[in-house]
Amino acid sequence: MAYNEKLADKVREALADQKKIEEKVMFRGVCFMVNGKMCICVSEDELMCRVGPDAYEEALDQPGCRPMVHGTRTMKGFVFVGDEGIRTKKQFDYWVNLALAFNKEAKAAKKKKKKP
Repeated sequence: MAYNEKLADKVREALADQKKIEEKVMFRGVCFMVNGKMCICVSEDELMCRVGPDAYEEALDQPGCRPMVHGTRTMKGFVFVGDEGIRTKKQFDYWVNLALAFNKEAKAAKKKKKKP
């Protein structure tokens, strides 16, 4: 599973001041959980940001942004952002801050019961 380690390091640095960070391997890369909730992922050479349904349409208007499609289903509230949308620090910070803003109101995924 190859993902852009430099991009992942940038995300780690951007999230360094968050209190509860956990990294999980998923979405062909590494996902950063903030306060037990999926926030931002590095998948191959892209960011996958959980921006929420309210910011979703505006996010799609940004350079390098596209919807997250899982199988045949578009995941409203989740977007992929390619290099064109994260080239500058200002662009990168925009996506991190948007994902962190939604993280405050997002609900954590339900814990799966462990099989006996």
